[in-house]
Amino acid sequence: MTQRTPADLPEDEDDPVYEQAALWVVRLSSPDATAEDRQAFEAWRAADPAHADAYAEMDEWRRAMGRAPDPRRRRSRLPKGLAVVAVVGLAGMFAYQQGLIDRFQADAWTGVGGFETVMFEDGSRADLNTDTALALRFTPHERGVELLRGEAVFDVMPDPRRPFVVRGHGVSARAVGTRFYVRVDDDAPVGVAEGRVEVSTSNGAVEIGAGEIASAISGRAPKIEKADVAEAIAWRDGKLIVSGRPLSRVVAELDRYRSGRIVLLDGALAARRFSGTLDIRDTDDALDVLAASMRLRVTRVTPFLVLIRPGA
Repeated sequence: MTQRTPADLPEDEDDPVYEQAALWVVRLSSPDATAEDRQAFEAWRAADPAHADAYAEMDEWRRAMGRAPDPRRRRSRLPKGLAVVAVVGLAGMFAYQQGLIDRFQADAWTGVGGFETVMFEDGSRADLNTDTALALRFTPHERGVELLRGEAVFDVMPDPRRPFVVRGHGVSARAVGTRFYVRVDDDAPVGVAEGRVEVSTSNGAVEIGAGEIASAISGRAPKIEKADVAEAIAWRDGKLIVSGRPLSRVVAELDRYRSGRIVLLDGALAARRFSGTLDIRDTDDALDVLAASMRLRVTRVTPFLVLIRPGA
């Protein structure tokens, strides 16, 4: 087998075989690799001798990462496609490991693409979105919930003597009886569908009502904005409703509902805007809708990596 190094490859070369091989290396190195993954990999490797060669080379590069860099190769770099796969793969592995930690501490959680409804002892309810984990901190004086990751909608039974408080990532949302959502990975972490909620951070507090969200900007007090909260929580019905949102944000939202990553390969696509309704229970169908309506080319490298380019 002839070894190829990054220096041997044209700078802008995107070799799909090596992209797939690199992704398989990342996937099989992950602690959540399944027997089905390994069977699919063996079928892929056996399909073409070039697959086996590419995988061996990419696996060797993975093993070499722990060694000191060779000064003679300081100017070499991975081809663009492989760089994308490497960054995406490492980020995915870190996110997976962090998710395991959160789930270990949680009383209720969902995996990527999963949804769950949790009923509390007081009759209140939480709907958990994809990749969400929460821990209960109920005491005689407070119904506390710690949102460790993700997003949840809370339907709270009134009890003025025992407030319902959701905390997560430096944000606290206090309610007596209301319906609201909290999302700990977003800059608009709290929105209210019914009632009123007090939102506080280390920089101040605001009270928001139905049809309002609190935006948290680092170093500032939460800011109140009007919003379509029903649209924001349409995921409870399996829908992503989008009104003139940049494609980069749409793709980031879809990415939450599938294992692996969706990558925009053309920076000019990011600012293009999309309006419509997408099915988050079938993200492949959602990607097909985006491709047809926005003239995109969607390439499924493996089940864990989707590349989006401009179409014809």
